Amino acid sequence: MSLPHAILTALLEKPSSGLELTRRFDRSIGYFWSATHQQIYRELGKLEEAGLIRALPTEVPARGQKKEFEVLPAGREELVRWVGESQDPKPIRDPLLLRLRAAGVVGVAGLAAELRRHEELHRGQLEVYEAIEARDFPPGRRTADEDRLRRLVLRGGIELETFWLRWLAEALPEVSDMSAPGEERA
Repeated sequence: MSLPHAILTALLEKPSSGLELTRRFDRSIGYFWSATHQQIYRELGKLEEAGLIRALPTEVPARGQKKEFEVLPAGREELVRWVGESQDPKPIRDPLLLRLRAAGVVGVAGLAAELRRHEELHRGQLEVYEAIEARDFPPGRRTADEDRLRRLVLRGGIELETFWLRWLAEALPEVSDMSAPGEERA
């Protein structure tokens, strides 16, 4: 996924200003595709320059007034093209996995504490996702196709966090068992 496509998606859902997009990214898309305020504004400029979006006209233009953007037909066509495009899965690039590999060479000092920290972070993220699911997708509620797809994305996040928690539950005892003498065991 690329940031321009994430922005086109968000703007098709609702025309927004750069600040509104940043807030919406923090609450939804940002869970699986993060972007800074500066990155979003930079991409908005590129998308506008490419003729994929436009700033909505305002009644009284004023310097410093926030611009609200909408997707143009060419932007929708680009998103349709991209959705139908084939793409191979991306390899995992996780520093924690690389640290484990490095620990095999230099030792596990401090690694158990880092694994416990990651466990807390993943547990917290899982709780956030589950709360969103309970709030937005209660059992028995009929949903539109768009909501069904959003729920699938959310379920993907829930399953990823569940995977990490299962894996950490396996990794922690292994790493703790390797701890150096005098080092805290998990």
